[in-house]
Amino acid sequence: MSLPDWLRNALNNFAQGYRVLTRPPRAKPPTVTVGAIVAAIIMLIVTVASMFLVDAAASDWARSLPQWIRDVFGQITNFGLSGWFLFPFGFVLLYLAALTWPALSRGTQAVMATLTVRFGFLFLAIGVPGLFVAIVKRLIGRARPYVGDHDNPFAYMPFIWRPDYASMPSGHATTAASAAIAIGAICPRARAVMWLYALVIMLSRVVVLEHHPSDVIAGALVGTVGTLLVRRWFAARGLMFSAIDLRAFPWPSWKRIRAALREVTSAPRPRQKP
Repeated sequence: MSLPDWLRNALNNFAQGYRVLTRPPRAKPPTVTVGAIVAAIIMLIVTVASMFLVDAAASDWARSLPQWIRDVFGQITNFGLSGWFLFPFGFVLLYLAALTWPALSRGTQAVMATLTVRFGFLFLAIGVPGLFVAIVKRLIGRARPYVGDHDNPFAYMPFIWRPDYASMPSGHATTAASAAIAIGAICPRARAVMWLYALVIMLSRVVVLEHHPSDVIAGALVGTVGTLLVRRWFAARGLMFSAIDLRAFPWPSWKRIRAALREVTSAPRPRQKP
C-alpha cells in the first residue's frame, strides 16, 4: 500500500531536515562567558539554599491562602503545560513539510525552509529540556509538598517513578523558561511578555502545592541551559542564528510569507507514481 503524496513528501522533508540538523558543525559559536557560568552556579546554590531556608515556609504559606486564590492559580498553571507550545509548533512543522515540494519556486522554497528552521528550533528548544526533566524528575524521586501527613522538603524515593514523587525539577517551570528564552530569541519584542508569563507559571506551581520553590528554580535552570544549548547547536550549523554573536537572522517579510503560502496552496501537486 503506497503512502499519500503529502505524507510521503512530509517524510522526505523531515528526513532532509534531520540530515541538516545533524550535519557536522560549520562554525564555532562564541565561548560560554564566565558570567553565564557564574549565573548557573548561583542558581544551583540558590536551589540548594531554598531547600533549607524557603521550601517548607513557602508550602505553609501557599496552604494558608484562601481557596479562591488557589483555584485561580489552578487554572493559570495549566497554561504551563508543554502541549500549549509543542502541539501548534508540531502542526506547523507538519504543514510546512507536507506542502514544500521541489517544483516550487526558489523564493518560496527559501521562505518555507526559513519558517521550518524557526519552528523546528522552537519545538526542539522547548521539547528537549522538557523531555530531559520528565525523565530526571522521576529518577530523583523528590516528594511533592504535603505528600503524607506533613510537608517534608527532604523526602526522596529515587527511581520510584511515581507522580507524587516527581517534584524536582518542575516540568512547568522548565517549559515556561524554555519558551521565554526560545521565543524571545527569535522575537525580541516578545521577551517581556514571555518572561512575565514564565514568572506567573512558576509562582502558580508553588501556590497550587505541586512544587517547592527549589523545584521551580531547578526547572528554570534546566529550561534556560537546555534552550541555550539548542540555540548553540543551531548556530554551529548555520541555522537561524549567527555563530558570531548568536543573534537570530531576520524573518522573511510578511509579503514574502504570504506570497509563498499562496503558491504552496495553489500549485498543482506531483502525481504519485503507480
